[in-house]
Amino acid sequence: MAKYNIEIKKSAVKEINQLPAADLKRVLAAIDALSNDPRPHNSIKLSADERYRMRVGNYRILYMIEDDVLIVFVVKVGHRKDAYKSL
Repeated sequence: MAKYNIEIKKSAVKEINQLPAADLKRVLAAIDALSNDPRPHNSIKLSADERYRMRVGNYRILYMIEDDVLIVFVVKVGHRKDAYKSL
């Protein structure tokens, strides 16, 4: 299987930088793992959009997959209570 490139939206980078240190490592490891498998067993396709979500503890990573150009685009990273607001 080909390796996907990871692109992170600027607003998602700001959200990642605000995470506590312990959660930051887990979230970054999960994002990095998406390059090898963009649809891991713990990801769920959101019904409203062509987006997926992955749970990492109390945080959610929302992302889109472009299979034709092998890109995973991270759209939002946030606490589970706020992750789906303003999408």
